[in-house]
Amino acid sequence: MEVDDQLWEIKAQLRELSDKLNSKDEKIAIILAAGHGKRIKSETPKMLHKVWGVPTVLRVANAARHGLQTTNLILVVGIKAIEVAKACGQEKGRFFVYQPVQQGTGHAVRIALDEILHNEDFDGTVYVFPGDVGLLSQHVVHEFAAAFESHPCDMMVLTSMYNGDIEENYYGRIIRVPEKDIDGVPSGEDQDKVIEIKEHKDILSMDTAEPYIVQFNGRGYAFSQQELLQLREFNTGLYAFRAQTLREHIALLREDNVQGELYITDLISIFNSNGLTVRAATTEDEHAVLGFNVKSVLKEMEIIARHAAYEKLKDTISIADREDFFIADEVIEEILAMDEEHGPLDISIGKGVYIGPNVKLGKGVIIKSQACLDGNIILGDYVTIHEGAHLSTYPHQTLKVGNRSEIFQDDIVKGDLTIGENTRIESEVNMTGDDEYPTRIGNNVLIKGTSYVFGCIIEDDIWIEHSVLKCKYVERTLRKDGSIQPIKWVIPPPQGLDSVHSLQPRKSGIRPGREK
Repeated sequence: MEVDDQLWEIKAQLRELSDKLNSKDEKIAIILAAGHGKRIKSETPKMLHKVWGVPTVLRVANAARHGLQTTNLILVVGIKAIEVAKACGQEKGRFFVYQPVQQGTGHAVRIALDEILHNEDFDGTVYVFPGDVGLLSQHVVHEFAAAFESHPCDMMVLTSMYNGDIEENYYGRIIRVPEKDIDGVPSGEDQDKVIEIKEHKDILSMDTAEPYIVQFNGRGYAFSQQELLQLREFNTGLYAFRAQTLREHIALLREDNVQGELYITDLISIFNSNGLTVRAATTEDEHAVLGFNVKSVLKEMEIIARHAAYEKLKDTISIADREDFFIADEVIEEILAMDEEHGPLDISIGKGVYIGPNVKLGKGVIIKSQACLDGNIILGDYVTIHEGAHLSTYPHQTLKVGNRSEIFQDDIVKGDLTIGENTRIESEVNMTGDDEYPTRIGNNVLIKGTSYVFGCIIEDDIWIEHSVLKCKYVERTLRKDGSIQPIKWVIPPPQGLDSVHSLQPRKSGIRPGREK
């Protein structure tokens, strides 16, 4: 009973996070995100591991949505389902389906169909995506969809060519009709058609002494285990189907493999044996369909993403170290658009800099090594952020830095906070603004020394040094000689002195104690 209650609770929470599908849209994307990810050896669900700052499953969802130009996304979740669903978030047309026991890709698609495609009149197209291809681009998705629509068939699989060491190719192999059948008769028009996809682990389990014989269009074809292992064309895990045909034939899947699971790849044989048409489209972008099961491959994907980001930006802004920086995709696109619209930007990014997705950069911005900008941050023109400075906000807050202002080394600036123009926040300064007490710093202000500013309003032209200011209004005050009154050594009175005591000096055999 407890298990049933837990199952009901998970499904109820997923319904809360789900939106209705658009029944008028003839495309639906199913994203498989229920896997264990045991080999990744992490408490974090496999699909929530990030590539270039974004969970892989969310990258796939975004690529599917933009590439197919549809809002209809079905995410099949399993292990830590609620955590994965919340990370993906609520979106128009996004629906979550629960797979409590992972029994293969075919099983996951069957659950999605059972839960969602109950409308027998739906006769559109269904696209299936693995949730771990974190480098997938909307361009590859768009080309795949275009190939499916322009080459009439009942099923299409996206393939690519493996260019690495063949011993490290763990992908499912694409088995095509060879030149001749088992009797030596030419294959004719059937040559190169897709017979089936054979999983790597199933190839390894074959009897090396016996050929693997398959039937296609009434003729037999034989392959040795070594021939299958040497095949370089691999299955990317992306598929396209006619919905009605998929619904009718997915029930024919059987668990007759090493893992005892339902493989979506087995639909190729089923479709072929039932006189249906299966085609393949090949992408030359091997990286875009790279999936991961282990940390080393995930790291490789991150490197590929970083190099791709550098290639986009290398002739537009200056990046000190192509191997050590992070600029979120959204910021990259804004930089490229700014360059197109406004001309030279003269933006400079130091080694190890982190720039999150909601940061906006002005012209001439300089961000020096190891600085971190994470949150809703707007930098004006010719702002300089020095080494190791950390700027951040909560999602509902905004931090603004005015034109030609500087934030110096190792400063911490966070929260609802605005800094005016030509202002210098020198080293060892910590500034915060919150919802109740936002911080507002005027123009031409200098804050230096070991200073802390929280929830303050500071007028223009003021010099603050070695001060702790909390929820204060700092007024621009002119002295008799015409100079502006500086703020120095403003320290609040100490608190908690009754809990602080001096220690006695240590004596032989006696532990130091409190003076009485």
